[in-house]
Amino acid sequence: MTSPDPTRSPAPAAPVGGAGVIETTGIEIIAESERTARPRDLIWPWFAANVSVFGMSYGSYLLGFGISFVQATVVAILGIIISFLLCGLVAIAGKRGSAPTMVLSRAAFGVHGQKVPGIVSWLTSIGWETSLAISAVLATATVFDVLGVGSGQAVTVIAAILIAALIVTASVLGYHTIMRLQSILTWATGAMTILFMILTIPHIDWAGVASMPSGPPQAMIGALVMVMTGFGLGWINIAADWSRYQRRSASDASIVAWNTIGGAAAPVVLVIVGLLLAGSDPELAGAIEGDPIGALISILPLWALVPFWIVAVLTLVSGAVLGIYSSGLTLISLGIRIPRPAAAAVDGVILTVGTIWVAFFATSFIGPFQSFLITLGVPIAAWAGILIADVLTRRADYDERALFDPRGRYGSIDGISIVTMVVASVLGWGLVVNSFTEAAPWNNWQGYLLEPLGLSTYVDDPAGAYWDGNWAYSNIGVLLALVLGFAVTWFARRGRIRRQERDA
Repeated sequence: MTSPDPTRSPAPAAPVGGAGVIETTGIEIIAESERTARPRDLIWPWFAANVSVFGMSYGSYLLGFGISFVQATVVAILGIIISFLLCGLVAIAGKRGSAPTMVLSRAAFGVHGQKVPGIVSWLTSIGWETSLAISAVLATATVFDVLGVGSGQAVTVIAAILIAALIVTASVLGYHTIMRLQSILTWATGAMTILFMILTIPHIDWAGVASMPSGPPQAMIGALVMVMTGFGLGWINIAADWSRYQRRSASDASIVAWNTIGGAAAPVVLVIVGLLLAGSDPELAGAIEGDPIGALISILPLWALVPFWIVAVLTLVSGAVLGIYSSGLTLISLGIRIPRPAAAAVDGVILTVGTIWVAFFATSFIGPFQSFLITLGVPIAAWAGILIADVLTRRADYDERALFDPRGRYGSIDGISIVTMVVASVLGWGLVVNSFTEAAPWNNWQGYLLEPLGLSTYVDDPAGAYWDGNWAYSNIGVLLALVLGFAVTWFARRGRIRRQERDA
């Protein structure tokens, strides 16, 4: 152990959080007395947030890559399970450090360096929760219109405000309330979702699904990337937020297992059912692009619309609650000095404005959504690779004081991690393309490495520019960023991590 420096002021003690009706704990270390959760408790937030029938719409998205039902099924199973397994690995950090994900990430990036991935994480969470809220609003407007209860802008505005209020209220109340709500929603929405899947069986054309032609391997990679970013990688930046109340004695394997089971179980089934429906009805597959939930409503009997709407809204709200709760924590970790409930409220205002704007002015939902996923998915994948390698390399719990002290063992800025994330992101963006140039023209700058590497050719056709070549739409840049972030950290920072642990 190194001797203390008498000229240096002592490091501050790590702030310790406490419990209450409204959780006031922000990014502080969770008190030992509050670490009472068990690994199996992780199934509640992850299952409830991912049992949403929105997952069925991914059947249409996957088949849009030009692959067969069998190929899409393999891609869905692998992509969903692997992506939530990665979330489980990040969740180990929450158990070891009892702090939010973006605070624990300071061990890899430095106390101030962490603000770089922190900003990307905040934008990702805001985008995800807004997307879920938009889906809930569109579903509400569609159901009300079909039932003749009401239609038009007034219904959309009222739905947006009420749904946003529900999300923000639960988020402001905090962890303990959310965990109780999610445990109830898991059983209620899970049972109703099974019923709705049964009701869709008559719409499945088994022969049509089986006759779908296969696509090239590159298309499967593109579909795999979309599944991973749409499910586990979309949540990975908040994974440790829900494991920070775990006992220190909980096994790492249990944390990973329950996180993976809770997140992956429902989406695997939902996406496969969605593949069957989309493969049976091309018209339904096309309608999903404009209004995913509304399109699925169209194939249900009239009596099922209200219960379907309730379940759809609750499951979408459930996911949005997780996002806005964590985005509030991330906002505080960036240096915004406000209480956690206030941070959740601030993000709630942003969510409400974003939801109303997209519901009224966006011409297509899936276009901007997928562009958003891939664009932010690249730096998030790079960050995830870095953090996972950091977690797997460490043999001891985190130094809780050093997570809040730029003079501590983790330092102010970790140059290796920052450079790795930037380089991996730049390379990754060069190997992904914007498939929705009209719906999301702000993303047309990507794919700049495809032609130099001979992977694809940009065709400036008067009828509409496009990329010629299968690799263009594989979006392999996301996987490159993930693997590169992991590999560089695994080898380049191993010595630094060992020195940090020796100096404990």
